[in-house]
Amino acid sequence: MTDTAAERVLLAPGPAVLGAAGPEEAGLLPAARADAVVFAVGDAERAAHRYAVALGLRCTAYAGPETGEPETVSYVLRAPGTRFVLTSLVQVIGPRGRELAGHLAEHGDGVIDLAVAVPDVCYAYDYAVDRGAASLAEPYEVRDAYGTVVLAAIGVPGGTRHTLVDRSRYRGPYLPGYVPFERW
Repeated sequence: MTDTAAERVLLAPGPAVLGAAGPEEAGLLPAARADAVVFAVGDAERAAHRYAVALGLRCTAYAGPETGEPETVSYVLRAPGTRFVLTSLVQVIGPRGRELAGHLAEHGDGVIDLAVAVPDVCYAYDYAVDRGAASLAEPYEVRDAYGTVVLAAIGVPGGTRHTLVDRSRYRGPYLPGYVPFERW
């Protein structure tokens, strides 16, 4: 799902010695655009409906117990240039549920992840970790009938997770596990 309105941005300037696989300018991490802003909310369905109506956003994808995600329910809202994902807890089973429950208990509703589209997740992950970002998840692939997405996650000061995303080989509604949203 390429966004034609997206502009190339450069992140994390600093002194770097890059090999042939790196960007043209040393010290710059190429990022295509913001991929998604993920919010933890108390009631994802109600929040998604409210945001869709109030802001004119379109709900395009859903994941929850019916799609194989037993701990959370998530709605994806499209806006020009990015996506907003509203996620709430259904039940705590594993680490994902504990993380979401902990965030909601400590902070209430708010941003839990800023996902950034990058052309090469492995390179971007190594670049960020080499410069002090905490490794939260090494690069990995997720697949479904729509294709493959490559993801990795880093942590930076302040506690917000940053997911690095390459969806160049994916044509689904958002990520594997999400289905097109057709209610409301």
